[in-house]
Amino acid sequence: MIHNKVYIETLGCSKNEIDSELMMSLLENSNYTAADSPEEANIIVVNTCGFIDKAKEESIETIWEMTRYKTQGQCNHLILAGCLAERYSNELLDEIDDVDAVIGTGNIKDLPSIIKDLNENKDRIKKTGKINTEYLEDINRIYFSPTEYVRISEGCDNLCTYCIIPKLRGRHRSRKMEDILHEVEYLVENGVQEIILIGQNTSDYGIDIYGEYILHILLDKLNEIKNLKWIRLLYLYPDNFSDKLIASIKNNNKVVKYVDIPLQHISDNILKKMNRKTTRTDIENLINTLRREIPDIIIRTTFIVGFPGETENDFNELLDFIKEYKLDKLGVFTYSREEGTPAYNLPNQISENIKFSRRDKIMETQLNISSDKMKEKLHKEFSVLIEEYHGNNTYIGRTYMDSPDIDGILYLESEDFLNLGDFVRVKIIDYLEYDLMGEVIK
Repeated sequence: MIHNKVYIETLGCSKNEIDSELMMSLLENSNYTAADSPEEANIIVVNTCGFIDKAKEESIETIWEMTRYKTQGQCNHLILAGCLAERYSNELLDEIDDVDAVIGTGNIKDLPSIIKDLNENKDRIKKTGKINTEYLEDINRIYFSPTEYVRISEGCDNLCTYCIIPKLRGRHRSRKMEDILHEVEYLVENGVQEIILIGQNTSDYGIDIYGEYILHILLDKLNEIKNLKWIRLLYLYPDNFSDKLIASIKNNNKVVKYVDIPLQHISDNILKKMNRKTTRTDIENLINTLRREIPDIIIRTTFIVGFPGETENDFNELLDFIKEYKLDKLGVFTYSREEGTPAYNLPNQISENIKFSRRDKIMETQLNISSDKMKEKLHKEFSVLIEEYHGNNTYIGRTYMDSPDIDGILYLESEDFLNLGDFVRVKIIDYLEYDLMGEVIK
């Protein structure tokens, strides 16, 4: 008997979400079907994350949780994919007997043949090591929501000293522009309203295959696609954020005035230790230029506290910068000491207590900044993408100022029925710490 119902549990970032969608498309093309839950699945795939300690812990807990369906459900084969699988393939096979196969980040195209081999009672399988594999251009996704992520590149050449990703995802590899445009046209034909462009470093788009940074040209061409409403940009490293890119964001009406720029720190001392390619002056100039050229721009960033050698002065410089520049959205990670990275062996490692204390100080500061920014939005009008019905005539949506899953949401009451994926005009009437409340303008 062929066991063909597959459940994929996805952990980690939006890049993993795309990988899971590609895996499911591959499987359905090979006559496998999607299971709605792990209880009814014959095959379970855990698409893991292995970026930092917290993500690794979540992945391990999820794997152990899924092993129980080997006895309590219908699962015959448990397969691990993603970054943790690439990074610790041997250890996972050695430590967890119920794992039947491990596939790396560049081996997802092998999933149907791996399942076929397992169904034929072949031994445990490991396929890893192809981290520089190109994107699977010939596989169309089969499930659609109003918002979809589109990967424009894979891998990274930055070699930040704290980051393991280049060893798990490979060198920077841009997709051809015509392939991206074709995918977005396909998604829009299937009802997608918003596309979110992602990569490990999207501002580096094009340099490897076209010899120049051409994200701005990609945006110009995407802006011409009929029926596409929003184009959003994530993971824009600051070092190649050009004036041409700023002009493209400013002038293309479908490109939402929102940028996610991982800054990681502001102290030149720490930026140098991190092997970041920018300085405090570069960062300040970029923020000032963005705000001057695009007054309604929303700037999101992330910082790392507790990096080896981060002094009180370094931290206070970061804290003062946050108070001064009042960025719209901000996340903070405590430094995670990752084996295999240059920073792992740096002297002056910071204690966990100090890391958490510094993180909490920044988040407390940002909470006050966020409250002030939320208050400024009272009584203003925005276009809102409807994403969920919450019950009792209440809907959940987003303005251009919020990216899904990482930012806030907008609560909206409407006696009239609203379709998911609709855009409605809304007036802000109240706010919470990070979320907005509004009413439909009729």
